[in-house]
Amino acid sequence: MSTTGLDVFDTTVHKTNHWLNNLENLLGWNDKHKAYLALRSTLQALRDRLTVEEVAQLGAQLPMLIRGFYYEGWDPTHTPQRIRDREQFLLRIKQQFRGDEINPEGVARAVFALLEHRITEGEIEDVKNILPAEIRDLWPNIPRSRAA
Repeated sequence: MSTTGLDVFDTTVHKTNHWLNNLENLLGWNDKHKAYLALRSTLQALRDRLTVEEVAQLGAQLPMLIRGFYYEGWDPTHTPQRIRDREQFLLRIKQQFRGDEINPEGVARAVFALLEHRITEGEIEDVKNILPAEIRDLWPNIPRSRAA
């Protein structure tokens, strides 16, 4: 049974919920809204550190609904930002939680682990190669296996 009346919307809602459920599990949380904030804030911090070309290439592999909040508020004339160290990157993530106590490094690592399983290996390597070492080191060193 269709929730929205359009299969394309139902599919992206389903995929987004699947991503958020996976992220909740990775974080050990039981709060879908916080998982959404984690995914959104980390993707946007990553987006703002990438070149315009890489932003588009990564965005093309995201489910439609996630792609929407990935691009939300983006101004490509200010890309890439000069976020060079881990602290600046993690601060961008923490600020989105507006006072909730979270571990921004744990959030970044969990989102990167999720991406590692959902985005093609070549694209992940392209993204990682653009990042400074301090941020690149947040990516997991895990065997590649794409989840459905």
